[in-house]
Amino acid sequence: MIRFLAIARAEMRILQRNRWLLMATVIMVLFALALTFAGSAPTGSLGVDMLTVSVASMTTLSVYLAPLLALMISFDAVAGETDRGSLGLLLSYPAGRGEVLLGKFAAHLAALAFAMLIGFGSAGAVAAWFGGAGAESLIALGRLIATSIILGAVFLTLGYLVSSLASSATAAAGMSAGLWLIFVVLYDLGLLGAVVVDEGGVFTRQIFPWVMVANPADAFRLWNVAASDGVALTSGMTGVAQALPAWAAPLSLLLWPFLGFAAARAAFRRVEP
Repeated sequence: MIRFLAIARAEMRILQRNRWLLMATVIMVLFALALTFAGSAPTGSLGVDMLTVSVASMTTLSVYLAPLLALMISFDAVAGETDRGSLGLLLSYPAGRGEVLLGKFAAHLAALAFAMLIGFGSAGAVAAWFGGAGAESLIALGRLIATSIILGAVFLTLGYLVSSLASSATAAAGMSAGLWLIFVVLYDLGLLGAVVVDEGGVFTRQIFPWVMVANPADAFRLWNVAASDGVALTSGMTGVAQALPAWAAPLSLLLWPFLGFAAARAAFRRVEP
């Protein structure tokens, strides 16, 4: 446990020195505030407070931004150490490879959590101040922050997996970009094409919701939609959310970090310094 914490502290100092924590926080604050004010127009027609509309907008933002930030911070966790020639020194410490990976994960997740808490929290506070906030919208904001952190954890572990499989940091960056594109963009486009071809058949009615929730990005979105009537109203995903049991999206999203970390650890064990 002491070794794991020591690695986490070292990684956190590196993040602070590289100004990564500051940049991630500024990005989250700016985008969250921009979406909060840009998306405040429908509040009157929908009959919901400004914070509810803001949470729905920030849910869409987090689907794209949380995986991107997580992959940006994790893609060179192993490949970068190899390119710099520091992996051998890191592995010479009295710590197992699992502890090394866990220490990096803890520091990176803490940085992501800080950026999301400040970004979404500040935007939520502004929305509540100018447009009011009910108990349900405050709960939805807290859920958004928590699930965004979990989504970031998923893509951190996938970034470690890519970094362990890549031959260099440059290759890891390209693979991470492809991974983000597949999970966040192409996956949904493929499902949309399948639904159009199916024309309301068995795939659309029975298989499509389960295939959709298997993607961590979609599971994150569905979890936030299904748990809040106000967010569901403003997001337009009520049908898919109602077709699945309440436990499906949370279970999928919570399982992904463990599966990703196990795969990353197995790949890291094969990396030679």
